[in-house]
Amino acid sequence: MLLATVGSEILDALNFSASMTWEILWALILGFALSAAVQAVISKAEMTRLLPDDSARSISVACGLGAASSSCSYAAVALARSIFRKGANFTSAMAFEFASTNLVIELGIILAVLMGWQFTLAEFLGGPLMVFFLAVLFRMFLTPKLVDLARKQAEKGLRGIMEGHADMDMAVTEGPVLKRITSERGFTAISHYFVMDWASIWKDIAIGLLVAGALAAWVPESFWRSFFVVSHPTLAKFWGPIVGPVVAIVSFVCSIGNVPLAAVLWNHGISFGGVVSFIFADLIVLPILNIYRKYYGAKMSVFLFVTFYSTMVAAGIVIEFVFDLLNLIPSHRSARVVEASITFNYTTVLNLLFLVLAGVLLVRFFKTGGPAMLRMMEAPPPEVEAAGDFACPMHPEVRASVPDRCPKCGMNLVPSHVRRA
Repeated sequence: MLLATVGSEILDALNFSASMTWEILWALILGFALSAAVQAVISKAEMTRLLPDDSARSISVACGLGAASSSCSYAAVALARSIFRKGANFTSAMAFEFASTNLVIELGIILAVLMGWQFTLAEFLGGPLMVFFLAVLFRMFLTPKLVDLARKQAEKGLRGIMEGHADMDMAVTEGPVLKRITSERGFTAISHYFVMDWASIWKDIAIGLLVAGALAAWVPESFWRSFFVVSHPTLAKFWGPIVGPVVAIVSFVCSIGNVPLAAVLWNHGISFGGVVSFIFADLIVLPILNIYRKYYGAKMSVFLFVTFYSTMVAAGIVIEFVFDLLNLIPSHRSARVVEASITFNYTTVLNLLFLVLAGVLLVRFFKTGGPAMLRMMEAPPPEVEAAGDFACPMHPEVRASVPDRCPKCGMNLVPSHVRRA
């Protein structure tokens, strides 16, 4: 009897996870495809030049560049360090990092599908608000000495996660934007960014769906209502944004993977602002805090945790009260979690159509040396590779003794041992 009960509960959790996966599949493909198209026309090499200081202009540019970047938290953290090492202002680099995970297209689409347009609006308003709070705190408390210590640590080049992905730059920068996207090089770059973004984030999405399914199936609603102090509405408005990031930290789920869990928390009583602060907290989960320690040293990692957490809580509280004042908080807690099911409806049609798009991009990826580029995602970036034999995955005849870009297709040259692997 006990085994049967446990087995039934496990099946319920897996069913919730499968239902949510099917519900958001088309939105994930669309979001990653749009993100890949944007990345294909915006060069990472320009980022350092555009972020020289912590002025309002530089921070605004950082937000725009971040919104056009990959939504993978680990890749965002690695790229922020990369542009900081190359001379970008530290505050602007952190603003870029925030925008890379909180203002990206795919996040907004998934929030709208699972939770409603109000959450998408809250995310895209709360993200810049959080960056503003961060810039103020950095201006008040970040000292030149601490930045110098962080830069010395960053120059050591200690490995984190997704280093190779953060360093790759396949953007097509010549000609009008539409022509870049529809060109052969543009199509290739889109396919590579599409697959590499999926490769970098699929584990987070899978873990997020499994955790959300388990919590929805196993944790009673009475626990959540007590934990989120639902019986005290005024206190809950403050408590939600305070505890939301804490749940994110201990759940280890980051990037888009935390949206299904956010839907479960919302259905079980967390405040509107608590959902927002929970989603923001993907940049302070425990593995990423450890990466900050490697990248910038222990003192800066503590500083980042305190300031990041403070801005996430503050932004969540402001969003809670502003949306409440404007009567924009949904009156019903009906995120598509328990109710989701796999049936033949518009979701199925959209999934099938976008799976065809994904198939087309996959074929292009494999035909244009994509696997070799994928193997580079976890390899040391070219700047720390020993000088040797480099070649283009698409044009093996193009070779060089130092890392460069192929003159024929513009792709990064990769070490020959990686290309042949």
